[in-house]
Amino acid sequence: MIVERVRTADATTIRGEKTVIKHSIEVECSAEDVFAYLDDLERHREWQPQIVSTTVETEGPVRVGTRVHETRRIGSREMDTSYEITAHEPPHRSSFRGIAGPVRPVGTMTVEPIDGGAKSRVSIEFDLVGHGIGRLFAPMARKQARATVEQNQQSLKAKLETGS
Repeated sequence: MIVERVRTADATTIRGEKTVIKHSIEVECSAEDVFAYLDDLERHREWQPQIVSTTVETEGPVRVGTRVHETRRIGSREMDTSYEITAHEPPHRSSFRGIAGPVRPVGTMTVEPIDGGAKSRVSIEFDLVGHGIGRLFAPMARKQARATVEQNQQSLKAKLETGS
């Protein structure tokens, strides 16, 4: 079977069915420092204002299988957007998949050292997959997510570079 891919600046459409949201940003911090901050899952709400609450449900350090109960404000509603870590390779890559809600994220964060390690490129690539009735809402959710990803990445950059 041949799958046709059409690329745009921030999305890949496969047969008109799936959109992968991608965004990268350069940060003036080492990959180790960036990854350590990203690995502190309860601090994600510092740079993602949509997050209302986060509780890491798995004891110990972040690893494959770590589960996080997360609530996000989506429009005027609060929704369970809990997820699980599916790959964890410090200080370079962590993947996740949603385990709750009608529209669930599946994605990967990568951190690459650049400029001799003085800076890092932080990239996110993810999709929002509809389950049940969520299949109807997934395209709208992707559009909304695409609009907030760049803002969240800029907020992450500011947090890391100011050290706050």
